[in-house]
Amino acid sequence: MTEYQPGVCNIGRNERRKRRTLGAASFLAAAAYVGVVLGTGRPAGLLLGSFPLLFGGFMGVVQDRMGFCAGFGALARYDLSGSGGGSGSVAEAEAVKRDRIKAFQVVAVAAAAAVVTTMAVYGVGAAL
Repeated sequence: MTEYQPGVCNIGRNERRKRRTLGAASFLAAAAYVGVVLGTGRPAGLLLGSFPLLFGGFMGVVQDRMGFCAGFGALARYDLSGSGGGSGSVAEAEAVKRDRIKAFQVVAVAAAAAVVTTMAVYGVGAAL
């Protein structure tokens, strides 16, 4: 996308790549954390500590896939400069409202995925 669309698209190719990279790094950190907890025989309850890392991973992936940054949406901003578009602030009240609703949806999807994954990791780890 090269054009800002309220509640649909507020980041371009470069911003999406950043989120994808940070999401992958967060997932790798979560895997390392789980590996350390399991490999050192720590209590299974510590596996719940993977949630923030998994949440960060899902935030990156969801924002990349949706082409929408929750932070930019909450702050009424957009950046499509990496895709040939512009960057700036959103002034129209209805557009800001749509962006904030979409930002909430992005966070909710990432949080739900992180909760489900954390519970699965805990369940498997506790069974070992």
